[in-house]
Amino acid sequence: MMRLLLPLLVAAGVTSAEAKLVTKTIEYQQGDTTLEGYLAYDDAFAGKRPGVLVVHQWMGLTDYEENRAVMLANLGYVAFCADIYGKGIRPQNYKDAGAEATKYKTDRALLRRRVHAALAELKQSELVDTNRIAAIGYCFGGTTVIELARSGAALNGIVSFHGGLDSPAPADGKNIQCKVLVCHGADDPFEKPEDLTAFESEMRAANVDWRLILYGGAVHSFTQPMADGSLLGAKYNERADKRSWQDMKQFFAEIFNN
Repeated sequence: MMRLLLPLLVAAGVTSAEAKLVTKTIEYQQGDTTLEGYLAYDDAFAGKRPGVLVVHQWMGLTDYEENRAVMLANLGYVAFCADIYGKGIRPQNYKDAGAEATKYKTDRALLRRRVHAALAELKQSELVDTNRIAAIGYCFGGTTVIELARSGAALNGIVSFHGGLDSPAPADGKNIQCKVLVCHGADDPFEKPEDLTAFESEMRAANVDWRLILYGGAVHSFTQPMADGSLLGAKYNERADKRSWQDMKQFFAEIFNN
């Protein structure tokens, strides 16, 4: 975990001397399924504060999302990493990850139930101002937070980082009550042009307050240092990573009135 944590904290402008972090692994339920999430907050901040739900990429909840939660905690938020797959289900290769992600992408109702369970867990924290809630997600998680918004969840905003932008049920766009920020690689080969067009049409038809930022030279997984290019079309891009994080922070300032 520390291998990824240090560069991410430096990117966030946080030093170890400044951090007064509390982190916890938390079990919670969705139906009969036990899930295992991760909570992070800075105990130097007093009183209630905005909560941010973090949804993992296709490999499941890893130290990458936990590191992002730490970065958010150092910005003054309570961050909770969702577990969509279930306790102990952490794919170890691309084949298994693809199979696990497909299970939920082809059952959007189940995907929504899983992410709603995580949102409910975040809101239970006595430190969270439940009137100021956002959700962010990476790749599979980006798709997931868009589905959360489409479900009509009471949120201030969502941020999708290189998430899938297909629009399987365009009419669901009318349920979106929050602002939407999509941070996307301009050269992402995994995004079909027709899916991007369908997403934009859904947002326009539903009159959603949305924005799409394309990062030149970036492909899929551009925020993930572990994306080394071994999966063709998925590679870390430091410039796009830093810019998208700044864009997210500006978005949060707007939706939370910071």
